[in-house]
Amino acid sequence: MNTFSFWQKWLFDFSIVIVLIGIILAFFSGSPLFSLLNQQVDPVFWGLNSTSNSIKEYQRFIYGVLGATMAGWGIFLAFISHFPFKNREVWSRYCITTGLLLWFSIDTSISLYYKVYINVIVNLGLLIFTMLPIVFTKKYFNK
Repeated sequence: MNTFSFWQKWLFDFSIVIVLIGIILAFFSGSPLFSLLNQQVDPVFWGLNSTSNSIKEYQRFIYGVLGATMAGWGIFLAFISHFPFKNREVWSRYCITTGLLLWFSIDTSISLYYKVYINVIVNLGLLIFTMLPIVFTKKYFNK
């Protein structure tokens, strides 16, 4: 397997991971699996007091919408990485990079503004894991 194939498969596989995380977020946000996340987010908005049932319902709703968005974003990324990126179509590299940087800038700025640092950390991880293939395959797109 050459270097390009490795990074293209990395991007595709990570896209599938994003889809799975989105599905888990959408359908399991009310489960104990998310208590660690909520322990980081809840005090930022509601203090140290326990959250009410209406707040918990809102969290399930908003995580559901976020999860659906992530799953859809991951599918787009999977298709782009599997077909045009794999075929070294230059636009696919620009599309992934531009979309990723726009998402990261807005999402991370909002997270920093509201002091939801756990989301900043998650965003950095997603950015790094998705940008690695973009960086390491640059030479394959130069014509």
